[in-house]
Amino acid sequence: MSASIDYINHYKTISNTCYTANIAYIFLRIFYLILFIICKLYILVWVTAGTILLYLLCFLLIKKRKYYLYALVCGNEYFVYVSVATLMIGFSTGFHLSLIGLSVVSFFASYFNKTRDTNGSIVWAGLSIAIYLTLYFVSANNAPYYAIDRWLDMTLFTAHVLVVFTFVVFYLIVFVKYAMSLENKIINESRTDELTQINNRYALYDYFSQEKNKTNKVLALFDIDDFKNINDEYGHVTGDQVLKKVAELTSNTLKDSFVCRYGGEEFVVVTNKDKGFEKLEELRKVIEKEIIEYEGEKINITITIGVAIFAKDMNLAHWVELADRKMYTGKKSGKNKTVL
Repeated sequence: MSASIDYINHYKTISNTCYTANIAYIFLRIFYLILFIICKLYILVWVTAGTILLYLLCFLLIKKRKYYLYALVCGNEYFVYVSVATLMIGFSTGFHLSLIGLSVVSFFASYFNKTRDTNGSIVWAGLSIAIYLTLYFVSANNAPYYAIDRWLDMTLFTAHVLVVFTFVVFYLIVFVKYAMSLENKIINESRTDELTQINNRYALYDYFSQEKNKTNKVLALFDIDDFKNINDEYGHVTGDQVLKKVAELTSNTLKDSFVCRYGGEEFVVVTNKDKGFEKLEELRKVIEKEIIEYEGEKINITITIGVAIFAKDMNLAHWVELADRKMYTGKKSGKNKTVL
């Protein structure tokens, strides 16, 4: 299930990014088209109109999840369009700046590609540098095809600076948010017990370090009485079902408490000192009354709980140790009880 959700989120991120970028590309081309029509730069009018049609067709590629092909189309279109526009109206208009943003986009695309191979992005960045320098030297030694007004030159250069910075920031924001979501997922998974899907002992360490009001808490350590016999008689698969059921009952009964699987058949609960003993006794009785059915087998289980009150300057290991001693006192005196 988790892998399926990751797959959906992965492609949702790609799809949303591609749709947003494609809409932005179209609006940028429409902006060019309006300026070129006003200034009667007819070659660029027709070239720009053709690119707008191309980007409209690109929505089909995105819809069909042809993301790699879409990236190739956009990249090659940018190479051609930037080259033509620069030769037509000059290097000072800033079309070449788009090549910087294109390099960033190429590495973004490589990360979200299935292979995550950066070789293609390195080649793309190399081509961008080569085209950038070529346009610079060609423009330095040759006059542009059109002589344009100063206002158009400044408008285009300003627009390209804003567009390139906007696109670089946009793609980096998308990448950082995606990376942070993966990081949070890894942290959450490392703090979750795989079998029972409740907190594990590493989450307990985090809880202890972050909890500021420990003096009003009690820590309870309990395990399932004679759990080894359940595994021996019914098998480990049945034992796993018992552990999952105990985790479920504990979480449901002590909803306002911290609950974790400490290891094996041992669980830890940290709850408020006020009525903490009563809450834990309630849990013990709930589990005692529960009949666990699995593959036709009906199993009754009990737990023994040791409860320790937090003392000033106590570390977590000592707190757990105190609860552990209380639990074994309960084991030796008959099991199925809560010992404070």
